[in-house]
Amino acid sequence: MKVDITHRPSYAKAAVTLGPGEAVKAEAGALLAMEGDVSIKTASGGIMKGLKRSLMGGESFFQNTFTAGNGGVVHLCPVLPGDLWHTQLAGQTLVVQDGSYLASSPELDVDTKWAGARGFFSGEGFVMLKVSGHGDLILSSYGAIEEKALAAGERFVVDTGHIVAFTHGTDHDIRRLGGIKSTLFSGEGIVSEFTGPGTVWTQSRSTQGFLAWLSTRMGGGGGGSGGENPGLLGNLMRG
Repeated sequence: MKVDITHRPSYAKAAVTLGPGEAVKAEAGALLAMEGDVSIKTASGGIMKGLKRSLMGGESFFQNTFTAGNGGVVHLCPVLPGDLWHTQLAGQTLVVQDGSYLASSPELDVDTKWAGARGFFSGEGFVMLKVSGHGDLILSSYGAIEEKALAAGERFVVDTGHIVAFTHGTDHDIRRLGGIKSTLFSGEGIVSEFTGPGTVWTQSRSTQGFLAWLSTRMGGGGGGSGGENPGLLGNLMRG
């Protein structure tokens, strides 16, 4: 498998070149185009595992597996504008923000991982995906992706909505930023504090931040108070 990422960092897409018999597994709706001898199979990866990923991990219930006969190219892109990041796992494990997983080798195991009960209060990151094994992994972001390698004992505080992924085993804690006044009025709230060694990948924009901004332009979310288009905003929030 060969992965070429273009149009970074605003509207990135991935061209995955598959040799004879090779395959790539992708989120439903990620396909842009196909070339050559490529077939598609749609499955849940098991009913219970599919439900777990969909209900708890924020990902699609179904996934598509693209398999090359004599070889071909699969073009993939995320729903939101932003960046893509490709890596090859060699036995490592990454913890991935829900919605950031785009595609991977079929050999990689994609599962859910509780981020801790306190993550519930952030509205983001309550459940994250755990990706492990040997193979290629492609992650997406809303905005540009930046990698931060932490030395032993080095601290890094990140708004939860800007986390894309981090290496499994990196010490982290979810907490409030400042006091209650800061939480309510500063525009900042729940953060994740990472302590090295480890690596953290962040995105330069926040989906929740965008939805909050959109809500202020559309009548505050349409909770029956006469918003301009509550149905549209509700659909966006659910999507």
